[in-house]
Amino acid sequence: MITPAFELSQDPDFLTITIKVPYARVSEFEVYFEGKEFKFYAKPYFLRLALPGRIVEDGREKASYDDTGVFTIYLPKEVPGENFDGLDMLTALLAPKKSRSAKPLVEEMGAENQEEEEEEEEEEEEFDWEIEQTPYVESKDSPLCSPCTYGFGNLKSGVFRRLQDELNDVIDIKNPDVTPAAERREKRLAAEDAKFDPDHYLADFFEDETIHHLLKYEPWWVKASRKKMDSQESHPLNESRQAVIVSFTEDEKEQLRKFTNRTFLLDKRTCHQVYLSLVDILLAYCYEVCATEGEKNVESPWNIRKLSSTLCWLESFTSISEVLMSFGRRVMCYPLYRHFSLVTRALNDTITILQLGKSAVLKCLLDIHKIFRENDPAYILNDLYITDYCVWIQKAKSKKLAALAECVQKAELSKAKLGFELDELEAAALLVQEEEKELKAAGTDVSKPQLPPSEGAAASDSEDSSSTSSYETGDSDSDEQESSASEDGEINPLQSTLQEERTALLIDCNGLRRDIGTLTLDASNEKSKAPLQSTSVPGKLIEELGKQMQAPKATSANIPLPNTSDACK
Repeated sequence: MITPAFELSQDPDFLTITIKVPYARVSEFEVYFEGKEFKFYAKPYFLRLALPGRIVEDGREKASYDDTGVFTIYLPKEVPGENFDGLDMLTALLAPKKSRSAKPLVEEMGAENQEEEEEEEEEEEEFDWEIEQTPYVESKDSPLCSPCTYGFGNLKSGVFRRLQDELNDVIDIKNPDVTPAAERREKRLAAEDAKFDPDHYLADFFEDETIHHLLKYEPWWVKASRKKMDSQESHPLNESRQAVIVSFTEDEKEQLRKFTNRTFLLDKRTCHQVYLSLVDILLAYCYEVCATEGEKNVESPWNIRKLSSTLCWLESFTSISEVLMSFGRRVMCYPLYRHFSLVTRALNDTITILQLGKSAVLKCLLDIHKIFRENDPAYILNDLYITDYCVWIQKAKSKKLAALAECVQKAELSKAKLGFELDELEAAALLVQEEEKELKAAGTDVSKPQLPPSEGAAASDSEDSSSTSSYETGDSDSDEQESSASEDGEINPLQSTLQEERTALLIDCNGLRRDIGTLTLDASNEKSKAPLQSTSVPGKLIEELGKQMQAPKATSANIPLPNTSDACK
């Protein structure tokens, strides 16, 4: 038998089932429905559904068939106005196959009243997402201890023993079948510490134009969230209209029909870990969508599995804070863009998806399933995690997802919690940047000293030529310095002495202090004293000038001084 393509919709009074049966024998078809059970048969198609609400046969039911091979069946609701939840969860609607064995090995007792009992338990006890749990430590002394488990709900083991060679490129941990959960975490943290690159982080921190461009991208769940808010404002009491916010493509519906519907028997502790790992996977997926602006590429499978500790290290979390710190650390270590703003953006997107409900979560999981399905080494992660998540989330309670979204929203994640001293790195980098700016500004002022207007033109010809030439050769050998001084220093000592006397007279008359340097002469002793007050004239040049001024000709007695009365005025 072939399971046909089908869709379900509703209005306040009727449940509508649309079934596509091309090339079916229309003359012979059967429809059966009672309570929550629905069956349809038209050779070679067969469909059996477990409905989320009760329907009734009261004469108002009707059906139609068109030339395209589509059956449309209208079934009255037992309680008019009742809203049937989860009509887009196609896998969950497909009734599970009954066991052919005389007595099933594992039987789920009270399946009919299970939903009512779970709702009563939810009302009696609220799940505490902040509780700190102690991971189970396996006893190494017992030879009968179970092997290390992993996968969805830690239900799988021994997979990597058979496929170790094929899975080396999928996960980072080696020999997971003999590595306990605590040891996995220790190795993961050590690998992240070794991988963190401060230079890469600071480069993205300062050159963040690309990051700001990526943050402007709006994925489909942002638009769906706005649509949901507008729908709630327009129809606050009509839940049936509010439910049609997230829709599935034909490929996604086809994939949902291919999944096998089954029930997962999870205890409370395991169920808690399943929800936390779901958050971890969604965070990695949201980062990938933002970083690629929704355009998947060959690196998409690597990004998702590398950023998720659940997929890459088979990690099991015990609190929301552990999930957020793990994701933040991996974003700082592995992807192309390592910026904390992308961590915050992925966190907000994950909260939005959880608030939209399980339809939005399922749509994301289906996209992840497709990405891994089309990648050769990553397909095994579908078998370990994603396929089971796609089936399990369809039966998850909306109240728990809402509570999980609220818990993630209240959680705080800062750079200091990641353990890489990001705040200190940023502060040090900013300090170095400021010092470089100050040095550049100071270097510009020193390299271009301002001369007084009265003598700027007179001093430029004699002083700049010698000081510049000597400064450029200040680091060369002594022979080169002497040759440079002989070329530039063929200046008459009388001119040099005259220039210094004029500078001294200007200082005495105007009370000015020159930044270029002053030389003081003692005419009585016929010796020169040259105190260094310059930042632009090198010390070796001053020594050479001092030697020249100590010559017998360099006296103030035989130097004709110009008339400086005008300058003193």
